Amino acid sequence: MRRREFIAGIGGAVAMPLAARAQERVRRVGVLLAGAADDAESLARVGAFLQALALSGWIIGRNVRIDTRWATADAAEIRRHAAELVALAPDVILAHGAGAVGALLQATRTVPIVFPVLGDPVAAGFVDSLARPGGNVTGFMNFEFSMGGKWLELLKQIAPSVTRAVVFRDTAEGSGTSQFAVIQAMAPSLRMEVTPVNMRDAGEIERAVAAFARAPDGGLVVTASAAAQLHRELIISLAARHKLPAVYPFRYFVADGGLISYGPDQIDQYRRAAGYVDRILKGEKPADLPVQAPTKYETVVNLKTAKALGLEVPASVLARADEVIE
Repeated sequence: MRRREFIAGIGGAVAMPLAARAQERVRRVGVLLAGAADDAESLARVGAFLQALALSGWIIGRNVRIDTRWATADAAEIRRHAAELVALAPDVILAHGAGAVGALLQATRTVPIVFPVLGDPVAAGFVDSLARPGGNVTGFMNFEFSMGGKWLELLKQIAPSVTRAVVFRDTAEGSGTSQFAVIQAMAPSLRMEVTPVNMRDAGEIERAVAAFARAPDGGLVVTASAAAQLHRELIISLAARHKLPAVYPFRYFVADGGLISYGPDQIDQYRRAAGYVDRILKGEKPADLPVQAPTKYETVVNLKTAKALGLEVPASVLARADEVIE
């Protein structure tokens, strides 16, 4: 949300007659994010969420209060902030990713929880099924596991000489293992060898890439996770330093200098999540709202990065790109 739009929304609330505002019940929405408060991408997502809420009639300062907690990817911080939010007795909580949802479920089984981005809520035990979640959690998946194979295919298309790939995954999330399994199954058909690297900390990532880059014909695949978002600047810089073509799961990696991405539009996911929050605030139950798959996928290419790597992006890849950064 742009600053002027946010201020205009607040201004509209202030301009209301005091008596009218006094009669309107103020609802409380918690937001638990696996990101930093100064992260531009996270702020853009929250802005889209708040804008979509406003379009449904929920205006900050008039009929809704937003309590936001930024927990990055630190498990202890996520648990602490989850407990703080639950103690505020919100009407609903928006929670990004498996780490945030899992921490909230340790604190409450009654407060409704909506996730805008999550890998596999059934495997994680958060919902009974996609069609009938059954508990206090529902939301939006951010990919299908078959996408893992598409990332590897895309790496081979944009850099045909690549025969080896490091696959960054977050073992703290069950979806990280599942994504790698799909990539591993696809590798033989592309005559590629894949090696998993965990993203526990920056030092582990840096050592793994340095060791991998000693041999030729290598590339990187970054799977979707909170850890990947947290370490994205490091991963992008390592790929550039070691001249490694890399495929990423979301647009913002490429906007920050990565080579190419394929994945869902997370801004759109946050807008859709606002629709579920609206429905819950109006009386519907998470148990009755089906978990939904992404509806918008995008391919983004950074031609400046391709040039720096000495790659000529195939016309077939450019033709299907939704955005080309020059």
